[in-house]
Amino acid sequence: MSILAASSTTATFVAPHVEFGKLSPMLIAFGTATLGILVEAFAPRKQRYGIQVGLALVGIAASFAAVLALAGTTASVVAQGSVAVDGTTLFLQGTILVISFVAFLVIAERKTDQNQDAFAAQGASVPGSAAERETTRRGWQTTEVYPLLMFSVGGMLLFPAANDLLTMFVALEALSLPLYLVCGLARHRRLLSQEAALKYFLLGAFSSAFFLYGAAMLYGYAGSVNLAVIAQHVAHPTAGSTLLYTGVALLGMGLLFKVGAAPFHMWTPDVYQGAPTPVTGFMAAATKIAAFGALVRVLDVGLGVNSAENVWRPVMQAVAIITMIVGGVLALTQRDIKRMLAYSAILNAGYLLIGVTSTTAQARAAVLFYLPVYGVAIIGAFAVVTLVRDAGGEATDLSRWAGLGRRAPIPAALLAVFLLAFAGIPFTSIFIGKFAIFQAALAAGSPDLVIVAVLASALAAFFYLRVVVVMFFSDPLPQGPTIAHPSIAVKTALAVAAFATVALGVAPSLLLHLANNSAGILAK
Repeated sequence: MSILAASSTTATFVAPHVEFGKLSPMLIAFGTATLGILVEAFAPRKQRYGIQVGLALVGIAASFAAVLALAGTTASVVAQGSVAVDGTTLFLQGTILVISFVAFLVIAERKTDQNQDAFAAQGASVPGSAAERETTRRGWQTTEVYPLLMFSVGGMLLFPAANDLLTMFVALEALSLPLYLVCGLARHRRLLSQEAALKYFLLGAFSSAFFLYGAAMLYGYAGSVNLAVIAQHVAHPTAGSTLLYTGVALLGMGLLFKVGAAPFHMWTPDVYQGAPTPVTGFMAAATKIAAFGALVRVLDVGLGVNSAENVWRPVMQAVAIITMIVGGVLALTQRDIKRMLAYSAILNAGYLLIGVTSTTAQARAAVLFYLPVYGVAIIGAFAVVTLVRDAGGEATDLSRWAGLGRRAPIPAALLAVFLLAFAGIPFTSIFIGKFAIFQAALAAGSPDLVIVAVLASALAAFFYLRVVVVMFFSDPLPQGPTIAHPSIAVKTALAVAAFATVALGVAPSLLLHLANNSAGILAK
């Protein structure tokens, strides 16, 4: 009888309800990437570049328009509870898309090797095979980089919006795997580029494994990977706290790797140096925004109750201190501009961790303000680096930049603006961001972190100003590097980055107001 009853029972399948409108920014990004793959498969080779660049820029603009359309909507959790659409999510997604648009303008530069013709005219030897130089002169490019990066952008949009750990892991892999590939696409110093890609892939795989094991531990503790359910169990602890603490530790390792915090920073200088410089700028800005957004959501939504904060907050504060010390001290020893900027990124990750550990709405708003102003400045800095070239490609050794302010005053002046902003000089955007984070940390009762951060900022001013001194107060080299003539796309990116860096330092109220409003809306 029981068998007959069971056999006569029919299971009813209920289709999941998916709010496609609220997921539209991510869907547009992934759809654009898919169209880019079709372009690679079917478009003639000589037409791919124009189609891919236009498609990517239009896709980013359309995705940003979708974010604007969602602004002001009620905070909610959609897609069966796996994605949160709230003020913080929309602010971070809009920031990622703006940063990506500026970065794609730099990546779209086709005349990256035009200085080789100048060296050839002077009788200097040009490295590379004749076929490679001919390909370069025609302006052909590995156009598959555009759909790959659009997939990464889609993952970045999903990463800070993920409301459960499984969705967050999928987003982590979606944003990371394309970056592993494009890091190895540099045409000059290919072995260095491929080494950087391999190192990034291997260490990234380890960090993803840590994240996944951490998610498994938290599932064992709470019986769910949903952040809200985890928060309920953390608020009313039961047996199995070992699973909780182990899961939080492993999950934190995976997220701290992506933000580039010490001691999980070892990949950063090598990957930043070896990857194509425009891609490095994109990673330094957009990846950091997405990773810190995910970190804030995990800590605030899943582990934001007092009993959990008392466990992870001291550890994160120690990580912030170590990160600032490592970034500031090791940057002093660097002679390569890209490696110096890499350690600068580590140092800035330490500042942001101060805001994350302060766990107040004021601190969250300060982090939201800091992410876009830092992102646009770091893209501008790497854009200038792409212009300084010699016969072997980019001239990134600091000694080659001697007297650059006399040979090329405009690029040198632009880089000086970005470096002074990193140093925290008043009337620059990053100065306002640092002030907001330090103020929030003091209000949260963490003066020790602020003291370390101020000392690290003073130390950082030395290596930033050292570059300015070399450019403007040293004699030019007899056979110095040439300055590539930038395309209109790179000029636009540099103009936007410089204007934003200065304007948001002089009049930051609009972005601060937007960050304050967005920080107070966090769906749980």
